[in-house]
Amino acid sequence: MRKPTFIIAEIGQAHDGSLGILHSYIDAVASTGADAIKFQTHIAEAESSKFEPFRVNFSYEDKTRYDYWKRMGFNFEQWVGIKKHCDEVGIEFISSPFSQAAVDLLEKLEVKRYKIGSGEVSNFLMLEKIAKTGKPVILSSGMSSFAELDEAVKFVQSFGNELSVLQCTTSYPTPPKRVGLNVIPQLKERYNIPVGLSEHTGNIYSGIAAVAMGAELLEFHVVFDKRMFGPDATSSLDIDQTKQLVEGVRSVEASLFNPVNKADNSAYTDLKKIFEKSLAINKDLPAGHAITFDDLEAKKPAGYGIAASNFRSIIGKTLNAPLKKYDFLNHENLN
Repeated sequence: MRKPTFIIAEIGQAHDGSLGILHSYIDAVASTGADAIKFQTHIAEAESSKFEPFRVNFSYEDKTRYDYWKRMGFNFEQWVGIKKHCDEVGIEFISSPFSQAAVDLLEKLEVKRYKIGSGEVSNFLMLEKIAKTGKPVILSSGMSSFAELDEAVKFVQSFGNELSVLQCTTSYPTPPKRVGLNVIPQLKERYNIPVGLSEHTGNIYSGIAAVAMGAELLEFHVVFDKRMFGPDATSSLDIDQTKQLVEGVRSVEASLFNPVNKADNSAYTDLKKIFEKSLAINKDLPAGHAITFDDLEAKKPAGYGIAASNFRSIIGKTLNAPLKKYDFLNHENLN
């Protein structure tokens, strides 16, 4: 039997460098029922340079992308407190690394698994460092063709790690026509490993649909309010939407994991007696009258007359006694 969908709510940079806001997100996301809360571990000196351009010109206080990553970073003691808070409220701590140094930091925190962002799938240097930990790896495929993804999957699997792959579209927000739900079964068939969806639509619909199509993991960005500062705000779910999504996913799973045997309707025996109908006549009829289609009505409940499904079997037969309008019609009334 398939396991419940592993639901990852990503905070990413929504904390805007504020440790207090970040801790507020932990409590809020824990209340939604998500399985994990994901951050990003950025060590500016290790991953970036002054030449890195802004993806979106959103910052009013950072002169360069490097400055932004510098402001978004936390020290090791702060990360210890972040993970401790997650443990206390019962939600798994995950953080995507973007450098070798970030992997070292996360290893000290004893993370359970690694999520690889779409831009890092070709970073085999970091993939090898992560793979050597022996921990589960989740690859997001937003920027990868199948050929590129084949290489990354083969590379990680050569180390023997448990591996999952997410369909992803690197577009913020992602319009529905670019979500690529069709890729989910393709990934499953191609790699025969757990697959899922990492999405940035800003709504709950594609996530629920993905689970119905077989997604076993689901990742999305979360923000307190979509009008907040930051590069991912408009493509995120708010806390109420996150609760709705989790509820929707669990509801869909209840349907998927509990197949109905349509050949067995024994559970409806009593209801069938109430809702199914018996044949009756729709006018006063004399003895000797030959029953026609236009003489018949079907009335609740079942069992008080000939079953309505058998009406053709009595067309043309004659009454052996008169019947009043809306009397039930039984075989003993017929010659």
